Amino acid sequence: MVFTKSTQHLYTNLAHLAQTRTLFGQQDALAYGVGWTARTVDRSDVKDTCGSHPAVFGWDVGRIGQEEYNLDGVPFQRMREGIIAAYRAGGVNTISWHLDNFLGGDSWAVGPPTVRAILPGGSHHAIYRERLDHLAAFFDSLETGFPYPRPIPIVFRPFHEHTGSWFWWGKPHVTAAEYRALWQFTVHYLQDEKQIHHLIWCYSPDVCETEEQYLEYYPGDDYVDVLGLDDYHDLGRFGKMSDLTRRLRMLTTLAAARGKIAALTETGVEGVPDARWWTQTLLPALHADPAAARIAWLLVWRNANHKHHYGPYPDHPSAPDFRAFAADERMVLLDGVPPLYASSFSPL
Repeated sequence: MVFTKSTQHLYTNLAHLAQTRTLFGQQDALAYGVGWTARTVDRSDVKDTCGSHPAVFGWDVGRIGQEEYNLDGVPFQRMREGIIAAYRAGGVNTISWHLDNFLGGDSWAVGPPTVRAILPGGSHHAIYRERLDHLAAFFDSLETGFPYPRPIPIVFRPFHEHTGSWFWWGKPHVTAAEYRALWQFTVHYLQDEKQIHHLIWCYSPDVCETEEQYLEYYPGDDYVDVLGLDDYHDLGRFGKMSDLTRRLRMLTTLAAARGKIAALTETGVEGVPDARWWTQTLLPALHADPAAARIAWLLVWRNANHKHHYGPYPDHPSAPDFRAFAADERMVLLDGVPPLYASSFSPL
């Protein structure tokens, strides 16, 4: 990959940091929380709970180029403001992309061979290129600095959880060759055609049992910077935290062998029904194995409302436990982030 200087600094520093510390993140943290919608970009449920924002801020650009709001109702202008604010504060921004199905329906409209249709030569390839143009324009708008604005580094995580069957880009709706071709075309189009060089590309399957399964659809080392994993299964009611530890060990081993960063790109339990889940389930899964703990960040999903949330908020029964989790020596929130965009830093 060809990176801007600050993007290269971020990547290098995340790799160093992961040896001893893990950044904590949440999806849409600055956009809304349980019982509120942002009027500024300086509130989050995490900060309301423990005094600091998360260190990693997740966003999604689903519906980009179609509407003024993303699929979860976040205005793209407010998203831009949040991304800039997070960067200025020293945080990391990561963006996923729940694309609507180009043959009709949303991301979960499975069945027709959509990937084949949007590849070069396909019936909807021109429409896909147009969507990429809108995406590139949004990425280009993510800049800050005076008098010479600089692009803000972004971890971009498209076509995630493809090992599951729930998205139109997932198994069994696409072959491994088609998935790789789509990923590689997207990289080339944004990097070479649109000259976007501030993206760190993250590959993030759903849970995998073996290295072979994890790499089955892998686009190649030249097209991926971060090896991610989305795992909601192992930390819930019917899961085993030892399985998460095992999967993270596999992930970090693969990443080290390929010179990549590893990250737990999505995780959590809806509603956080266990008041001590943070320190008695999630944290032990990391502490159980030094190799498994070498992830640059972990990100829990969004806090939409009282019924659909994955992070803490002040009145939640798990709030005291989250404060203990946030104080753990392994975890890093925004108030403890080192200068990730500098040429070098001393690991915490």
